[in-house]
Amino acid sequence: MLERRRAMNKTRYFAVGILTIVVVGTVFYMLSIQQTTASPHLEVKCEQETNVVDKRQGEAFTIKVKFKNMGNVTGTWNVNVAFEGESNWSWQGTPQTLTLKPSKTATLTWTGTVPVEAEVDSTARLIVYFDNEVEPQDWWIHVVPGAELKIIDSEVS
Repeated sequence: MLERRRAMNKTRYFAVGILTIVVVGTVFYMLSIQQTTASPHLEVKCEQETNVVDKRQGEAFTIKVKFKNMGNVTGTWNVNVAFEGESNWSWQGTPQTLTLKPSKTATLTWTGTVPVEAEVDSTARLIVYFDNEVEPQDWWIHVVPGAELKIIDSEVS
């Protein structure tokens, strides 16, 4: 009888232990869901705030892209950049040829101008092209109004 009671107590302790693990696991799971649902929105917003450049129609911009040859022989690539988006404008740079020895880096630069016909409040994303690769970058140009009205003084008599 005593052995049976001990066996029942062990079973109860085992069941309570399993139940505790399940409850604690569920709580941690629910907390992680809350964090993952909240954080992507915040990350995207922060990323876009720092990677969006405001430019006016006709305003100049400069693009610098750093490349590295990750291979073990010298390579040559045809490289170009563009701004593309779901807007009414796009821009394409002048193609450049890049030759790099293994493990070496180089920075290429392009300059351009936001098209005059670019719609205000539109955006376009930086895209880098080399050989048959298309690499969207985390940089956008946002077209802002070219004319801004500001009150510099007022008077009432």
